[in-house]
Amino acid sequence: MSTVSVTAARSTLPELIERARTEAVFLERRGKLEAVVISPEQYQRMVEALEDAEDAAAFDDAMADEGPNIPWDQVKADLGWE
Repeated sequence: MSTVSVTAARSTLPELIERARTEAVFLERRGKLEAVVISPEQYQRMVEALEDAEDAAAFDDAMADEGPNIPWDQVKADLGWE
């Protein structure tokens, strides 16, 4: 992980993109973090991890809901699988 000023990033964009292939590059303006440059592969992994976490949370919420259990045989019949 490294930090680069926005001004420096403008003049070294090709090198910054190359560095982002192996590490996150933080862009800073006036001492404040403004953005992060990462590789498309890392971005995709992060999106997938977030989606997995959201799915797990939704599953946990659904399992916590109280309600009648439906027997598997009835579910199959309702879906026309029998």
